[in-house]
Amino acid sequence: MTMKTIGLIGGMSWESSMLYYQIINETVKVRKGGHHSAKSLLYSVDFQEIKDLQHQGNWAEATKIMIEAAQKLEAGGADVIVICTNTMHKMAPEVMNSISIPLLHIADPTAEKIVSDKINKVALLGTAFTMEQPFYKDRLTGQYGLEVVVPDEADRAVVHDIIYHELCLGIINEHSKKKYLDIIDSLIRKGAEAVILGCTEITMLISQEDCTIPVYDTTRLHAEAAVDFCIGDGE
Repeated sequence: MTMKTIGLIGGMSWESSMLYYQIINETVKVRKGGHHSAKSLLYSVDFQEIKDLQHQGNWAEATKIMIEAAQKLEAGGADVIVICTNTMHKMAPEVMNSISIPLLHIADPTAEKIVSDKINKVALLGTAFTMEQPFYKDRLTGQYGLEVVVPDEADRAVVHDIIYHELCLGIINEHSKKKYLDIIDSLIRKGAEAVILGCTEITMLISQEDCTIPVYDTTRLHAEAAVDFCIGDGE
Protein backbone atom coordinates (compact mmCIF):
# COMPACT_ATOMS: atom_id res chain seq x y z
CA MET A 1 0.00 0.00 0.00
CA THR A 2 1.36 3.42 -0.96
CA MET A 3 1.69 5.75 1.99
CA LYS A 4 -0.65 8.72 1.90
CA THR A 5 0.53 12.27 2.60
CA ILE A 6 -0.42 14.02 5.85
CA GLY A 7 -1.19 17.74 5.66
CA LEU A 8 -0.40 19.40 8.99
CA ILE A 9 -1.74 22.82 9.95
CA GLY A 10 0.75 23.81 12.63
CA GLY A 11 2.40 26.67 14.43
CA MET A 12 -0.23 26.84 17.19
CA SER A 13 2.23 26.61 18.89
CA TRP A 14 5.27 25.42 16.98
CA GLU A 15 6.37 23.59 20.14
CA SER A 16 3.42 21.22 19.92
CA SER A 17 3.69 21.01 16.12
CA MET A 18 7.22 19.73 16.63
CA LEU A 19 5.77 16.97 18.82
CA TYR A 20 3.33 16.03 16.06
CA TYR A 21 6.15 15.72 13.54
CA GLN A 22 8.23 13.66 15.96
CA ILE A 23 5.40 11.31 17.01
CA ILE A 24 4.19 10.78 13.45
CA ASN A 25 7.63 9.88 12.16
CA GLU A 26 8.53 7.72 15.15
CA THR A 27 5.25 5.83 14.75
CA VAL A 28 5.82 5.26 11.03
CA LYS A 29 9.32 4.00 11.77
CA VAL A 30 8.01 1.53 14.35
CA ARG A 31 5.19 0.28 12.14
CA LYS A 32 7.00 0.08 8.81
CA GLY A 33 10.60 -0.41 9.93
CA GLY A 34 13.78 0.33 8.04
CA HIS A 35 14.30 3.98 7.11
CA HIS A 36 10.62 4.72 6.62
CA SER A 37 9.30 8.14 7.63
CA ALA A 38 6.01 9.91 7.05
CA LYS A 39 5.08 11.71 3.86
CA SER A 40 3.90 15.07 5.15
CA LEU A 41 3.35 18.72 4.35
CA LEU A 42 3.38 21.40 7.06
CA TYR A 43 1.66 24.77 6.80
CA SER A 44 2.80 26.69 9.86
CA VAL A 45 0.93 29.87 10.79
CA ASP A 46 2.15 32.85 12.82
CA PHE A 47 0.76 32.03 16.25
CA GLN A 48 0.81 35.65 17.44
CA GLU A 49 -1.76 36.47 14.76
CA ILE A 50 -3.92 33.49 15.73
CA LYS A 51 -3.63 34.20 19.47
CA ASP A 52 -4.70 37.82 18.95
CA LEU A 53 -7.73 36.78 16.91
CA GLN A 54 -8.72 34.18 19.51
CA HIS A 55 -8.65 36.63 22.38
CA GLN A 56 -10.43 39.30 20.32
CA GLY A 57 -13.17 36.79 19.59
CA ASN A 58 -12.55 37.29 15.86
CA TRP A 59 -13.21 33.68 14.96
CA ALA A 60 -14.35 34.60 11.44
CA GLU A 61 -10.88 35.86 10.50
CA ALA A 62 -9.22 32.92 12.24
CA THR A 63 -11.46 30.59 10.24
CA LYS A 64 -10.35 32.20 6.99
CA ILE A 65 -6.71 31.53 7.91
CA MET A 66 -7.43 27.90 8.70
CA ILE A 67 -9.39 27.37 5.49
CA GLU A 68 -6.61 28.92 3.44
CA ALA A 69 -4.04 26.69 5.11
CA ALA A 70 -6.10 23.55 4.48
CA GLN A 71 -6.70 24.45 0.84
CA LYS A 72 -3.00 25.10 0.27
CA LEU A 73 -2.14 21.73 1.78
CA GLU A 74 -4.71 19.99 -0.42
CA ALA A 75 -3.35 21.78 -3.48
CA GLY A 76 0.14 20.68 -2.44
CA GLY A 77 -0.86 17.01 -2.49
CA ALA A 78 -2.06 16.25 1.04
CA ASP A 79 -4.48 13.31 1.34
CA VAL A 80 -5.75 14.27 4.80
CA ILE A 81 -5.74 17.38 7.01
CA VAL A 82 -4.60 17.38 10.64
CA ILE A 83 -5.10 20.59 12.65
CA CYS A 84 -2.31 20.44 15.23
CA THR A 85 -4.25 22.14 18.04
CA ASN A 86 -7.44 21.44 19.99
CA THR A 87 -8.78 24.99 20.17
CA MET A 88 -8.84 25.58 16.43
CA HIS A 89 -11.15 22.62 15.96
CA LYS A 90 -13.79 25.23 16.76
CA MET A 91 -13.84 25.85 13.00
CA ALA A 92 -13.35 22.22 11.95
CA PRO A 93 -16.77 22.07 10.22
CA GLU A 94 -15.97 25.13 8.08
CA VAL A 95 -12.55 23.74 7.20
CA MET A 96 -14.04 20.35 6.27
CA ASN A 97 -16.59 22.04 4.03
CA SER A 98 -13.83 23.94 2.20
CA ILE A 99 -11.80 20.92 1.09
CA SER A 100 -12.43 17.65 -0.71
CA ILE A 101 -10.07 15.52 1.43
CA PRO A 102 -10.81 14.24 4.95
CA LEU A 103 -10.05 16.16 8.13
CA LEU A 104 -9.15 14.04 11.16
CA HIS A 105 -10.88 15.63 14.16
CA ILE A 106 -8.68 15.58 17.27
CA ALA A 107 -11.54 14.69 19.62
CA ASP A 108 -12.40 11.47 17.77
CA PRO A 109 -9.36 9.25 18.43
CA THR A 110 -9.30 10.52 22.02
CA ALA A 111 -12.98 9.74 22.62
CA GLU A 112 -12.74 6.38 20.86
CA LYS A 113 -9.90 5.33 23.15
CA ILE A 114 -11.78 6.50 26.25
CA VAL A 115 -14.91 4.59 25.22
CA SER A 116 -12.87 1.46 24.46
CA ASP A 117 -11.37 1.73 27.94
CA LYS A 118 -14.92 1.78 29.37
CA ILE A 119 -14.54 5.17 31.02
CA ASN A 120 -17.64 7.35 31.28
CA LYS A 121 -16.74 10.53 33.16
CA VAL A 122 -13.71 12.52 32.05
CA ALA A 123 -12.05 15.75 33.09
CA LEU A 124 -11.14 18.15 30.28
CA LEU A 125 -8.20 20.54 30.52
CA GLY A 126 -7.43 23.01 27.74
CA THR A 127 -7.68 26.64 26.80
CA ALA A 128 -10.65 28.56 28.17
CA PHE A 129 -12.16 28.33 24.67
CA THR A 130 -11.96 24.52 24.69
CA MET A 131 -13.18 24.14 28.27
CA GLU A 132 -16.02 26.67 28.11
CA GLN A 133 -17.37 26.64 24.55
CA PRO A 134 -19.54 23.79 23.22
CA PHE A 135 -17.59 22.88 20.05
CA TYR A 136 -15.38 20.32 21.81
CA LYS A 137 -17.41 19.15 24.81
CA ASP A 138 -20.53 18.62 22.69
CA ARG A 139 -18.65 16.28 20.38
CA LEU A 140 -17.52 14.19 23.36
CA THR A 141 -20.99 14.08 24.90
CA GLY A 142 -23.17 13.99 21.78
CA GLN A 143 -21.22 11.55 19.64
CA TYR A 144 -19.58 9.39 22.31
CA GLY A 145 -21.88 9.63 25.33
CA LEU A 146 -19.16 10.82 27.68
CA GLU A 147 -19.80 12.94 30.75
CA VAL A 148 -17.34 15.85 30.75
CA VAL A 149 -16.29 17.89 33.77
CA VAL A 150 -14.12 21.01 33.66
CA PRO A 151 -12.41 23.03 36.40
CA ASP A 152 -14.25 25.85 38.14
CA GLU A 153 -13.88 29.40 36.79
CA ALA A 154 -10.78 30.33 38.80
CA ASP A 155 -9.01 27.08 37.94
CA ARG A 156 -9.94 27.43 34.26
CA ALA A 157 -8.17 30.79 34.28
CA VAL A 158 -5.07 29.18 35.79
CA VAL A 159 -5.03 26.40 33.18
CA HIS A 160 -5.55 28.88 30.34
CA ASP A 161 -2.91 31.35 31.50
CA ILE A 162 -0.24 28.68 31.95
CA ILE A 163 -0.89 27.46 28.40
CA TYR A 164 -0.49 30.87 26.79
CA HIS A 165 2.09 32.51 29.07
CA GLU A 166 4.33 29.48 29.57
CA LEU A 167 3.73 26.32 27.52
CA CYS A 168 3.19 28.07 24.17
CA LEU A 169 6.50 29.84 24.81
CA GLY A 170 8.28 26.58 25.62
CA ILE A 171 8.48 27.39 29.36
CA ILE A 172 8.15 24.37 31.67
CA ASN A 173 7.59 25.39 35.29
CA GLU A 174 7.43 22.89 38.17
CA HIS A 175 5.22 25.25 40.18
CA SER A 176 2.73 25.33 37.29
CA LYS A 177 2.86 21.55 37.09
CA LYS A 178 1.84 21.36 40.75
CA LYS A 179 -1.06 23.74 40.06
CA TYR A 180 -2.26 21.49 37.23
CA LEU A 181 -2.00 18.38 39.41
CA ASP A 182 -3.95 20.09 42.20
CA ILE A 183 -6.67 20.99 39.68
CA ILE A 184 -6.75 17.41 38.41
CA ASP A 185 -7.12 16.19 42.00
CA SER A 186 -10.10 18.51 42.49
CA LEU A 187 -11.71 17.04 39.36
CA ILE A 188 -11.09 13.51 40.63
CA ARG A 189 -13.03 14.51 43.75
CA LYS A 190 -15.87 15.50 41.40
CA GLY A 191 -15.90 11.98 40.00
CA ALA A 192 -13.55 12.21 37.01
CA GLU A 193 -12.28 8.76 36.08
CA ALA A 194 -9.69 10.08 33.61
CA VAL A 195 -8.30 13.35 32.28
CA ILE A 196 -8.07 14.60 28.71
CA LEU A 197 -5.06 16.80 27.98
CA GLY A 198 -7.22 18.88 25.65
CA CYS A 199 -4.49 21.28 24.60
CA THR A 200 -1.57 20.03 22.55
CA GLU A 201 0.95 21.81 24.79
CA ILE A 202 -0.16 20.28 28.10
CA THR A 203 1.67 17.05 27.29
CA MET A 204 4.88 19.05 27.74
CA LEU A 205 3.95 19.53 31.42
CA ILE A 206 1.78 16.58 32.50
CA SER A 207 2.26 12.87 31.80
CA GLN A 208 0.67 9.61 32.91
CA GLU A 209 3.40 9.18 35.53
CA ASP A 210 2.14 12.32 37.30
CA CYS A 211 -1.47 11.16 37.70
CA THR A 212 -3.39 8.50 39.59
CA ILE A 213 -6.09 8.27 36.87
CA PRO A 214 -5.67 7.54 33.14
CA VAL A 215 -4.33 10.44 31.08
CA TYR A 216 -5.38 10.85 27.44
CA ASP A 217 -2.83 12.84 25.47
CA THR A 218 -4.68 14.34 22.50
CA THR A 219 -1.42 15.21 20.73
CA ARG A 220 -0.19 11.62 20.65
CA LEU A 221 -3.58 10.07 19.91
CA HIS A 222 -4.22 12.52 17.05
CA ALA A 223 -0.76 11.99 15.55
CA GLU A 224 -1.11 8.21 15.76
CA ALA A 225 -4.54 8.41 14.12
CA ALA A 226 -2.95 10.32 11.24
CA VAL A 227 -0.47 7.48 10.79
CA ASP A 228 -3.30 4.92 10.89
CA PHE A 229 -4.99 6.82 8.07
CA CYS A 230 -1.86 7.12 5.96
CA ILE A 231 -0.42 3.62 6.23
CA GLY A 232 -3.54 1.68 7.21
CA ASP A 233 -4.38 0.12 10.58
CA GLY A 234 -3.22 -3.29 9.46
CA GLU A 235 0.40 -2.44 8.71
